[in-house]
Amino acid sequence: MAWATAACSGTQARQGGCTKDTDCKDPRVCERGTCVDPHPVAAATADAAVAKPSAVAVKGAPAYAMFGGDARHTGRRTGAAPAAQPKEQWSTDVHGVVAGSPTLGKDGTIYVASHDGGLYAIARDGSIKWTFKTGDRSWSTPAIAEDGTIYVGSDDDHLYAVKPDGSLKWKLRLGDCDPKGFGPESSRCDVDGGPTIGPDGTIYVGGDGIHAVWADGTLRWKLATAEHVASTPALAQDGTVYAGSQDDAVYAIAPDGHMKWSVRTGDDVDSSPAIGNDGTVYVGSDDHKLYAIAPDGKVAWTMLTGDDVRGGAALGPDGTIYIGSDDHSFYAVAPTGQVKWKVAAADRIHSTPGIAQDGTILFGSEDEHVYAVAPDGTLRWHLQLPGDVDTTPAIAADGTLYVAGDDGHLHAFR
Repeated sequence: MAWATAACSGTQARQGGCTKDTDCKDPRVCERGTCVDPHPVAAATADAAVAKPSAVAVKGAPAYAMFGGDARHTGRRTGAAPAAQPKEQWSTDVHGVVAGSPTLGKDGTIYVASHDGGLYAIARDGSIKWTFKTGDRSWSTPAIAEDGTIYVGSDDDHLYAVKPDGSLKWKLRLGDCDPKGFGPESSRCDVDGGPTIGPDGTIYVGGDGIHAVWADGTLRWKLATAEHVASTPALAQDGTVYAGSQDDAVYAIAPDGHMKWSVRTGDDVDSSPAIGNDGTVYVGSDDHKLYAIAPDGKVAWTMLTGDDVRGGAALGPDGTIYIGSDDHSFYAVAPTGQVKWKVAAADRIHSTPGIAQDGTILFGSEDEHVYAVAPDGTLRWHLQLPGDVDTTPAIAADGTLYVAGDDGHLHAFR
């Protein structure tokens, strides 16, 4: 068993004790652990034209170009992690907290969504190529299709499709909430998880339910849920869609949109599912547990941590499940549910791990550090950032590491 601890710099606010907007009294929202009054952002660009339902099939995303690295959320990353602690090459201001992870395009462009309402396209030298403005803050990890279209969600209740030049392709409003309100009811339609792109180009995303959207911006189907879906949907090889909800359930949806089953947990499920090679679904819950659920909906086992499990899991080549918890611990769990080892941080771990091609596991923490851990639990190195890191680093093919977090900057390390 290996342990690693980093001191907390003390810059993050903890007054108020919130970890998400629903922890705060309406109309306040949660920022950096504190309930604060909401901040208005720039107005959205024009609506796309209404289109008829379509069954058009297009190629989906290239590998690694979405939350969790792929549609199953295995956590795989493009390049190998640096062998030793890397040095910062540049830092670019994106003018707001980054809660969704950076994503890499095929040409090396890095895409980041910010709480200032902007989607940023950043070149490999750190210069900003363009900025696309949504109508509200974004918690989304951008997803990039094979044709270069970038999909991103926003708290203005819309899913956006943005062309590679930064212009609007289309946008689709999901749900019928008051976009100018605050609190649990108005935030039910926020599009702040994912998106995930299927092999036929269908986009899967949460909001006031679980949505499947054709590549032309028309709704394919929607499964309504009792509460908000902040979880990023995962897509199995047979087309089944899995997602969690704040109504304390994990849902399995057939390719045609009907519910196959649901599993009740003891609290909200904000964690995003990851799907193993055998179809087992791994997902965390605010009831402090990691669940392993068979494709037929039977719970194979649960693993108890000391606090909420908000981040998603990543899956090693040998089937090991890697996941963090608000108990300040990062766990490696065998496919049978036994803890193999855990690494201690100095604060909560909300980030979803990423697995580099050399097997190094990377995760961020609210102790303002990024950790690199070997498959045996040995700490290889860690980086200190100016703010909490609730995101997953992206790794380019040349080994450059891209990290963003609460300090409102994208950092490049090499």
